[in-house]
Amino acid sequence: ANVKVSEKRSKGGDVLQAETPKRGRGGKGSASADLGDTLGGREARTLARKKQATKGKNGRGVEEETHTVRRRHLTRNRRASVSTAAPRKGKMVIELPCTVRSFSEAAGIPASKVVGKLMTQFNKVVNINAELDDETAQLLAIEFGIEAAFKQAEDLEDTLISSMEDDGESNEGQEVRPPVVTFLGHVDHGKTSLLDKIIGINVVSGESGGITQHIRAYKVMHEGRAITFVDTPGHEAFTEMRARGANVTDIAVLVVAADDGVMPQTEEAISHARAAGVPIVVALNKMDLPGVRTDRIYEQLAANELLPVEWGGDVELVKCSAMTGMGLADLMETLLTVAELHELKANPNRPAYGTCLEAELHEGRGVLAKILVRNGTLRVGDNFVCGTAFGRVKAMYDTLKPGVRIEEAGPATPVNVSGLDVAPQAGEKFYVAEDITIARQIADKRANISKSASLSGPKKHVTLENLFDTLEERETQNLNLILRADTRGSIEAIKKELTKLVHPEVQIRVLQATVGGITEADVHLADASDAVIIGFNVVPDEKARNLAESRGVQVRRYDIIYEITNHLKQALERKLKPLEREVDLGRALVKRIFAISRIGSIAGCHVLAGSMERNARVRVIRNQQVIGDYQLESLRREKDDAREVQKGLECGIRLAGFNDLKEGDILEAYRTEEVARTLDI
Repeated sequence: ANVKVSEKRSKGGDVLQAETPKRGRGGKGSASADLGDTLGGREARTLARKKQATKGKNGRGVEEETHTVRRRHLTRNRRASVSTAAPRKGKMVIELPCTVRSFSEAAGIPASKVVGKLMTQFNKVVNINAELDDETAQLLAIEFGIEAAFKQAEDLEDTLISSMEDDGESNEGQEVRPPVVTFLGHVDHGKTSLLDKIIGINVVSGESGGITQHIRAYKVMHEGRAITFVDTPGHEAFTEMRARGANVTDIAVLVVAADDGVMPQTEEAISHARAAGVPIVVALNKMDLPGVRTDRIYEQLAANELLPVEWGGDVELVKCSAMTGMGLADLMETLLTVAELHELKANPNRPAYGTCLEAELHEGRGVLAKILVRNGTLRVGDNFVCGTAFGRVKAMYDTLKPGVRIEEAGPATPVNVSGLDVAPQAGEKFYVAEDITIARQIADKRANISKSASLSGPKKHVTLENLFDTLEERETQNLNLILRADTRGSIEAIKKELTKLVHPEVQIRVLQATVGGITEADVHLADASDAVIIGFNVVPDEKARNLAESRGVQVRRYDIIYEITNHLKQALERKLKPLEREVDLGRALVKRIFAISRIGSIAGCHVLAGSMERNARVRVIRNQQVIGDYQLESLRREKDDAREVQKGLECGIRLAGFNDLKEGDILEAYRTEEVARTLDI
């Protein structure tokens, strides 16, 4: 009854259309009701329920809700991909070796960009944990335009040694310490007998043939003051051991027998003492023998540049006898006086370091090392490293009384220490470490280095050819020489010629000058002091030749004196630092300034004198004053780059890092050249 049927006429023919009266909002006559009238009541209600179920809580549809979820997901992904690295720094410090990650964090650059740069520029496919070598890290910094400072990681060994020795050189907590005195001299001149008499023991009777075979060290008291004595073997087969003994000493006592005088190994002992740079006191032993001529011995000492005080020199000479005890009190007083003059001090309240004199395997105690504490105090339980050995101090024994244990050893105290894992090399330095792990790591590293060095060949010593490279980093330039000649007259002539090679930057030290052929003892001394052996009209024996080759010691043979001085002069001149000279190139007048964007200021110049060369240094002179010194970055003649512009021509000049040029300025070009120096310069 509510449906009104009307008949309407159209072009397509007669159509019957049902019209539904319009209802209010939300009524049965709404759009859904209209659709329901069209589809039928049940179908309309089903469609309405489906639409209601697909709507969100806020009334949004499925499509709108899906779009919102997708947008949130993309936003979350974008936030996660943002780099967390710090902003790029103007100057960064990188510890080498570094990884891609550490480089990225230090530079403030995303790791993905660093990896991409390595792939595109360096053809390296790496991940974020890949390690970069030093050169690649530096090139990467250049590619990204970053000013970087690269530093090597601190080595445990370098850190330990530098901290120990730096603390040892500071004056804080310093106290007077006993002197370390070493007895040197020829075999059978009474070194051990003198020491036995001083200490009150009889060591010489227990040695094979009455000759000392090992280094010994003792600490004795004299009138309330302590002195540490080191006894070294005197036979020529133990030259290397004597060198180690001289290197740990404060005062060297040169024992000379009054009946024999200065012998070849006495001269070697003098050379070792000089190489160690320690004062020498002469003990003239066996003065109880009849018919002794001291004047002859004085002459021999003076010939070796040891002039006694009695003859107006500076070398103390004490006459004594190991058999009767004559002069021993004077010898002790002389040693204490020399020690006071040199003000020997140490800090006992710090970790200890020192030198290993000898090491052996004891049947009941394991590795037993005889060490000399140089500074600090060594205690039972301390962790320490000595060469390639490490361990913890299990026990310490007195050197005078081997069965007596001691709990601590202060400066200049020799002790026998047990607790190392292996026997260290004699002459190695020991250092106390805070942790046993640090000591183990240092020892392992040294062992690997020692193994590599043994496989690579002998130690590299100084030669006349590599003199410049070997000693370039030393502040005082020294060349140590050992001279061997056929006659004493030849030695004097060679020394006289060597005095002509004098320069404040280069010094020649003659450690030993003796008559005779080159021996193994000479090679040992050259190895210990890094010296060159020069033989004049003499040759090395077969053992010395083989030893020199195995140790890498250079032996030079000559038969003309002038060849020695000429070769030494050439070696020293190569060693002298080149002399830098400035060579004036030309002067130009700035006539006009052209300011170009993105480039800077270009000076239009007229060359007044000489020539302006590319890559030269330029001084900017204004009102007759130099206001700056800059690199000539660009030089143009008309529109083309030029290598050189001669006098009378015009050119364009741009300086690196300077844009404040003004008309009327004078540009003075110059070049720095290195000129080889001679000993006359």
